[in-house]
Amino acid sequence: MELEHILVEEQEGIVLLTINRPKSLNALNLRVMEELSYLFTEGIDMSTTKGIIITGSGEKSFVAGADIAEFQGLDKDQGFKFAQNGQSIFAKIENCKVPVLAAVNGFALGGGNELAMSCHIRIASDNARFGQPEINLGLIPGYGGTQRLIQYLGKGRSMELLLTGDMIDAEKALEYGLITHITTQETLLSTAKKIIGKIAAKGPSSVAGIIDMVNSYFDKSSNGFVKECVTFSKAIESDESTEGVKAFLEKRKPEFRK
Repeated sequence: MELEHILVEEQEGIVLLTINRPKSLNALNLRVMEELSYLFTEGIDMSTTKGIIITGSGEKSFVAGADIAEFQGLDKDQGFKFAQNGQSIFAKIENCKVPVLAAVNGFALGGGNELAMSCHIRIASDNARFGQPEINLGLIPGYGGTQRLIQYLGKGRSMELLLTGDMIDAEKALEYGLITHITTQETLLSTAKKIIGKIAAKGPSSVAGIIDMVNSYFDKSSNGFVKECVTFSKAIESDESTEGVKAFLEKRKPEFRK
């Protein structure tokens, strides 16, 4: 596959993936998702790769969310497949046998936060912001956000963020356990490479085994994730979603209650 929106660099067994759609703050469109799927299925030689770092281009945004324009016109069945496809791709990242680290260099919202949470480790620059603002569009997260956020923040904090659509800064994300380190923009990638390098010195079978065992503890693929797809699919064709997406694209506040 010829990559359009993801830059790939490899150095000493560490692969750096940079989401590169700066004009849209690196929003995840269908093409980016296809490229991520390809890279984690066959595009990266996992037998020689020691670790993978995912970041965004520029200094403003890791991934500012999904490409909202692609939500327009989706019916319930299409909405289910949309969410299911995203969950499947992020599951490939979560279950990758080599460590995957998200180097969050700005906004990680909606699908961006869901992408970061599918990685095994997250670090952030001091200007990073995290959140699941889908409720502002009359929607819910569809790429696993309702399930993974609870794993890191617990029920109470997750419920508040999901229901308010509020963002949290890097300091709060560290306090809540969503990330493990805060750096400057200048030292973000060097810190990421240092962490991945430390893991790369360990036995690859043990690393893969630990990833598998930790993921197994949270395996709810036949429960919450499926329910999220069903609920997302209902939301995507609702009046609330129609108004929320239209208002977003028109750069105005939505009118959910009249």
